[in-house]
Amino acid sequence: MNMPNVRVFDADFLDRLTAEAAATPRRRKNFNLHASDDYPCHRFFNAMCADTYVAPHRHADAAKDESLVLLRGTLGVVIFDEQGQVVLARRLQAGQVADVPHNTYHAWVALEDGTVFFEAKAGPYVPLRPIEKAPFAPPEGDPRAPEYLAWLKSLCREP
Repeated sequence: MNMPNVRVFDADFLDRLTAEAAATPRRRKNFNLHASDDYPCHRFFNAMCADTYVAPHRHADAAKDESLVLLRGTLGVVIFDEQGQVVLARRLQAGQVADVPHNTYHAWVALEDGTVFFEAKAGPYVPLRPIEKAPFAPPEGDPRAPEYLAWLKSLCREP
C-alpha cells in the first residue's frame, strides 16, 4: 500500500517562511501547497512584514471567493465599496478567519512583522486584470503607497 504524501507545517516552518518574507524586496512570501498555477484549488501560506503593501483589489470571477485563517501575528482586513469608501475595517488575531466574496474590493494589512495566514481560493492563477485593481488606491510601487498603507493601518487600530 502506498503511503499518502502528508505534510505537516509547524512553528519552525512558519519561522523560516517569515525570515524569507523579510529578505524579499516586496517583504512578503507565499508558500504554495497546490501543484501548479493551473490547479483548480489554490491553498497557500502568506507571510508578510508590516511594511509590505498589498494594493486593494478584487477578484471578479464568481468562483474566486477568498478565505483566510490567520495563523500568527495581527492582520488588518479592509473592505471598500466601488468608490473606495471603507465599509469595514477589522483587526484579526491568530485563529480568526476572514471570508471575502468575489467582486469585493479588499486589502490585507500586516500590522506586525511575522504575520502569517493560510489562504484558499479557486484556481487557476490569473494575474489581476485592470478591472480588478482598485482605481481609488495607489498601485504597488507608487510613491503614494507608504502614506496610503499608514492610513489603512490607522483604520485597524485597537479600539
